[in-house]
Amino acid sequence: MTPAEGGSTRETSVRSHQESVTVEASAEKLYDLVSDITRTGEWSPVCRSCWWDDEVEAGQVGAWFTGHNELPHRTWETRSEVVAAERGREFAWVVGGSFVRWGFTLAPVETGTALTESWKFLPGGIAMFEDKFGDNARVQIADRTQQALEGIPKTLRAIKRIAESSTNASEAAGS
Repeated sequence: MTPAEGGSTRETSVRSHQESVTVEASAEKLYDLVSDITRTGEWSPVCRSCWWDDEVEAGQVGAWFTGHNELPHRTWETRSEVVAAERGREFAWVVGGSFVRWGFTLAPVETGTALTESWKFLPGGIAMFEDKFGDNARVQIADRTQQALEGIPKTLRAIKRIAESSTNASEAAGS
């Protein structure tokens, strides 16, 4: 099934991945949800919380935010810069300003919105891992890639559940 048919799609390369799911919600409502980085901990299997570095710039291209990440074997924080912020269409950020690009794109479909999450290791990220981990860089890159492959479908399922449960609650309250 395609996203338009209520299913999901996957597209993967060695250093990038994206998946899509159809959500029964408007593109604008979904954008408002995914661009509220303070809610990331509700759907991410790794990022437990995020906060804007400067509330005045929140949600705008060029704004920076910090994310607190947790796995069983380590905890760390990252800083990310918003690189796309077009309500109803796309929200994306780059970790460390040049390491990894994460984002959501939204496209209206007959039954709601096709929500696509994408992830891509950028040349700056590969270079940073090579500098930081030396001979172990390939293993570390493979580990991060596997985390993305496993995390994206979990994230999309959680966002779908949250968006659809709030849409159904809103519709029930209005009737």
